[in-house]
Amino acid sequence: MPTESSRARSMNETRDRILDVALDVLGEDPDAGMGDIAAAAGVVRRTVYGHFPSRLDLVRTLTERAVAEMTAVLADVSAAGAEADAAWGEFVARVWPVAHRYRVLLALRRGEYGEAIHALLGPVDELLADLVKRGQDGGVFAQHLPAGILSQVAYGVVFAIADSDLSNGTVGARAATITSLLMLGVPEARALALVGDRP
Repeated sequence: MPTESSRARSMNETRDRILDVALDVLGEDPDAGMGDIAAAAGVVRRTVYGHFPSRLDLVRTLTERAVAEMTAVLADVSAAGAEADAAWGEFVARVWPVAHRYRVLLALRRGEYGEAIHALLGPVDELLADLVKRGQDGGVFAQHLPAGILSQVAYGVVFAIADSDLSNGTVGARAATITSLLMLGVPEARALALVGDRP
């Protein structure tokens, strides 16, 4: 007879599987419904609704996972104390798999869940704005836009590339890092040097 801890572990595994499958399904079709996600996960709709009472709850949970992963990477990179442009380049390179995996949030952010996603992304937006402000104060990033807006423009490029045909493999990661640095006003030679031989 299953113990309570094994039942809880099984429920968590099912929940995680639903979330992973939802990312794939929504990545293919941002308008996919809970039934599509249930079918792809190999469970009945009731199981999906048992974990996520609404599609909004599912999207919120996906966003929270993305925010936790991105914040961890950004905090780690910022703690290294590198120059702001080097820190940005390292952040994009390390967060690329996360951005690629959660690229559907860009499409969902433009739709009916935009407000909820935008609110949850607040901590990431603030950390990125702080990094860009540090770069502006240090003279390595452009000053033509406020830090909050400039960081959004540069980070938006990362998601745009993740959502494009370049997104499979290392070409996308390299393109995202260089392009976002250029958007921040980093000279091309410096952007290329920061990326170096990184794939």
